[in-house]
Amino acid sequence: MNKKIKVVQVGLGPIGTKITQFLLEKKSVQIVGAVDINAALTGIDIGELAGAGEIGIKIRNELSEVLSETDADIAVLTTTSSIEKIKTQVLEIVNKGVNVVSTCEELVYPWRTNPAIAKELDEAAKQNNVSILSTGVNPGFLMDFLPAALTAVCRNVNKITVERIQDAQYRRIPFQKKIGAGLTVDEFQNKIKEGTLRHVGLTESIHLIADKLGWRLDKTEDLIEPIVASEKVSTSDITIEKGNALGVQQLGKGWINGEEKISLVFRASVGEANPGDRIIIDGTPGINMIINDGVNGDTATCAITINAIPAVVNSKPGLRTMSDIEPVGCIL
Repeated sequence: MNKKIKVVQVGLGPIGTKITQFLLEKKSVQIVGAVDINAALTGIDIGELAGAGEIGIKIRNELSEVLSETDADIAVLTTTSSIEKIKTQVLEIVNKGVNVVSTCEELVYPWRTNPAIAKELDEAAKQNNVSILSTGVNPGFLMDFLPAALTAVCRNVNKITVERIQDAQYRRIPFQKKIGAGLTVDEFQNKIKEGTLRHVGLTESIHLIADKLGWRLDKTEDLIEPIVASEKVSTSDITIEKGNALGVQQLGKGWINGEEKISLVFRASVGEANPGDRIIIDGTPGINMIINDGVNGDTATCAITINAIPAVVNSKPGLRTMSDIEPVGCIL
């Protein structure tokens, strides 16, 4: 019988808690520790928090102590979207000789956007003979790894376009807030200026695609605008007045010699009429792949994070990306 992979969970917000639910369904992994800085969660059984009943693992707030006491193989790190904020946490984990799989969007492909931090984390992981991977549905799969993988059957590629259109009423409340649902247009624009309202990871996705194809981009763009309600919209979670933001449309573009080679369209709004995911490859052969209704981001992010665990544990040491680990599939 194969040995179970020992997992410590770090960060137990909505995504972390859903990951707990999924982990408890798996036979090949075992939760051995849980950490969150929220004092209100300290002492709560992680199984109870996830609605699955007690499993004998209490949530604690001291990461170093949990890592020292559990002999974990890997930490599932779901705390922040910012690579600068997560860096210290990652270093603390890898310096204990523990692998990391994270949902930090800026960590998915930081070699172009945050090269100094990428190098620091890569070197620390190699020194401690462990691996670091950040993944998720987007970034990490649908808008970067998957389109890059689809080009494997192409003789040549001229341009890649990816569209991800989501009805945000079926996403978690923090996601709805992140895309500005319910804000006035002025509030929306102010948050853009503050840098607190955007889908994180679009630029990282552009660079993952480009580097996988050997394209050296001259520039990238990340353009954001609100999707404005033409009438009042109400759901079980939120009411949005006419004229306020339903959500966000964000366009990511990668340019070579004045030509737009990569076009990423991210659109998420409450009540979006035609959700779906689409990958268009202008090449030989041309590819037009459509996922009707789209992939639920919360479910898919939790699933891919868990399914990547064996690949991370078995990977070469260093800061890894989805394009340089073994193929990920649904684990038992």
